[in-house]
Amino acid sequence: MERFLTEEQQMIVDIARQITDELIIPNRAELDEKHEFPRDILTAMAKADLFGIPIPEEYGGFGGSCLDIVLALEEIGRGCIGVGTAFAASALGIYPIMIGGSPEMKDKYLPEVAAGNKFAAFGLTEANAGSDASGIRTTAVLDGDEWVLNGTKQWITNGGEAQIYTVVAITDKNKGARGASMFVVEDGDPGFSCGPKEVKMGIRASSTTELIFKDCRIPKDRLIGRQGTGFITVMKTLDSSRPGIAALGVGLAQGALDMAVTYAKQREQFGKPIIGFQAIQHLLADMATTLEAARALTYAAARHIDAHPKDMSKVSSMCKVFATDMAMKVTTDAVQVMGGYGYMCHYPAEKMMRDAKILQIYEGTNQVQRNVIGQELNKEYNK
Repeated sequence: MERFLTEEQQMIVDIARQITDELIIPNRAELDEKHEFPRDILTAMAKADLFGIPIPEEYGGFGGSCLDIVLALEEIGRGCIGVGTAFAASALGIYPIMIGGSPEMKDKYLPEVAAGNKFAAFGLTEANAGSDASGIRTTAVLDGDEWVLNGTKQWITNGGEAQIYTVVAITDKNKGARGASMFVVEDGDPGFSCGPKEVKMGIRASSTTELIFKDCRIPKDRLIGRQGTGFITVMKTLDSSRPGIAALGVGLAQGALDMAVTYAKQREQFGKPIIGFQAIQHLLADMATTLEAARALTYAAARHIDAHPKDMSKVSSMCKVFATDMAMKVTTDAVQVMGGYGYMCHYPAEKMMRDAKILQIYEGTNQVQRNVIGQELNKEYNK
């Protein structure tokens, strides 16, 4: 379909597609098998200026829109959402600085990420704080000219590989959500360490670890924005980033559909290719139709966010929940179309199915996304 992309946006698609075809797809099986962080691929992406897409031009970036990053992530997701997650997590980690950081903080960190010299990570989730972010127990106490952090973050993407971490901690236990603040922690700060890499069902090319703070001391000026604005920054960050997760789902489903159709045209049973059987045609038709619907919603949500509306939570959640549920269904059906071959590790279909599941979980479970949509509808119809 005609997507009415600008010349610059088509250039982003072309570059991301070339990297996916030449670097990601040939190496994704090995990265998955070895649980290997794709540093060389990410470096190539940085050299192609993909890391600079969301970062303003004055800090060495492309100054791109939400749709721009969606277009890149869709192509990368077609190859491997493990690689895509590592790439997306760096953007996620830097969003709080773009949203609430001081000019000095932006000068220090944004050019490094835009150039791909440093990776970023976002530290929110804890053992008792996932969907319920108010359950955060990590604390930050001001001691002279330093903040002292104590606590543990769990399941942090790019943990152990990033050099810049944006972390949520409680600075006033008596204020609930208004008592949370955000900080920048750097790799090498005293009292900060990362746990061992988690062994995951999917997205094995990405690194997932604990972040451990034991009397971690950071300079006073590492506070992002004002004290007590942490949750506001988190919500703004996730509203902006969720279309990127939807885009990974769209790309992943496109790769699965491409594989399923190609296989169905080649595989013969009862004397003809199985794509000639109505049962297979209907599976493929539903896969293709829901994929296009998810792509249209994701692009529309990104364009809506680029218009800087006062409230974008509902649309952001809608595209995330629809596209990622679609990706899970399409990858499962791709395995079904390919039968025994789809179930074998020699073929990428089973990896795609394993990878897809995380899309329904991270950056807010799809059940929580439905809560957000319902709450926003309740507000709308009370007006």
